Amino acid sequence: MAWVESPLQMLCAVEAHHAGLVGDRLRVVSRARLPALAATRRELSRLALPPGVTLDAPRRVMSRPRGPATWVVGDAFSGRVQLSWLTSFPHRVVIVDDGLATIRLLELLGAPGPRPLLRARARPGPLRTALGAAASVRLRAAARSGRLSIFTALPVPDPLAEAVRKTGARLIRHDFAWLRAQPPAPLPGERTIVLGTSLVRNGLIHRDPYFAWLADVGAGGPVAYFPHRREDPADLERVKRQPGITVYDGGGPAEMTLRGLSAGQRVLSLPSTALASLRVLLSSRGVPVDAVEVPEEWWTAKADPALRSHLQMVLRHDTGAAR
Repeated sequence: MAWVESPLQMLCAVEAHHAGLVGDRLRVVSRARLPALAATRRELSRLALPPGVTLDAPRRVMSRPRGPATWVVGDAFSGRVQLSWLTSFPHRVVIVDDGLATIRLLELLGAPGPRPLLRARARPGPLRTALGAAASVRLRAAARSGRLSIFTALPVPDPLAEAVRKTGARLIRHDFAWLRAQPPAPLPGERTIVLGTSLVRNGLIHRDPYFAWLADVGAGGPVAYFPHRREDPADLERVKRQPGITVYDGGGPAEMTLRGLSAGQRVLSLPSTALASLRVLLSSRGVPVDAVEVPEEWWTAKADPALRSHLQMVLRHDTGAAR
C-alpha cells in the first residue's frame, strides 16, 4: 500500500514499485479532495503503469497498516501518517520523495539521538511535539531492524548519506527510470520555462520583487510559466497579465509535464525540489535547469536564516545560479 499526499509522492511510489522495492503488487491510495493529486492520477492512468500497480480511489482517511505489509509513504511529517504509526506500525516502510522535506527527514534521522519528526517551519505545541517524538522512535526502530528504506532522486551529501546508513536504514538513489521510458508529454514552444513558487503565498518572500523579476525574464523572450500547486490564485492572475508570459496548466508534477524538453530550452526556478529531479531527467537531453538565487532583500521576516539555508540547499548542487 502507498499513501500519497502530493503529486511527487504519487509518482515516486510508482517508481519505487518499478525498482522492485515493494513486491509484486502496489495499491496507490491518494488523499481525497486535492485537485493536484486528481490531476496526477489522471496523467498516470494515461501511461503504461508497471505491472501490479493499481491506482485506488482517493480517501479522506489513511487506513491502518495490517499484517506483514510494506507501506510506502512520502511525508513522514504528516499527522495522518504519524498517528497511524502510533497504533499499527507496518512490517516494512519505504519513504519516497516529498520535496526538500525528504532532506529534512534524513537530517533528523541521521542526527545523534532521537529528534521529533517535525517540519522545518513548524511551531508545534506539546502534543504535536510528542507525536513527532513517538514517530521518530518508531522510525529509528524500523531502521535498526532493517525495515526502513528511503528511495530518493535528490542529491544527498555523502556525510549525511553515511549518517543515515549507520542507523540501519537503506538509502536508495533513483533516476526516474520508469518515467524516462514513457512517451514525452506535449511540450511548450517557448525556449524559457519558469516554474512557479509557493514562497510568495507562504509569506517567505515579498511579492513585488518576485513579479519584477518575472517581468525581466518575460522581457527577454517568450516564457512558459508552470504554476506551483499551492500558488495563490490572485498571484496567478497577476502572472497571466505579465507581457511575454504564457501560463500553462501542467496537470501533474513538473517531472511528468516537462520530461520531454529538448536542447535549446531551459528551466528557471526559485529554490524547489523540482530543480534536482528535473536535472536528473533532463541532463542527458542537454536541457539546463537553473536555480535562481533569492536575493537577501526578497526574504521576509518569516524566513529565518536556518530556513533560508534549507530552502536554498539546491543551489549547493547547481552548476551556477541564475539571476
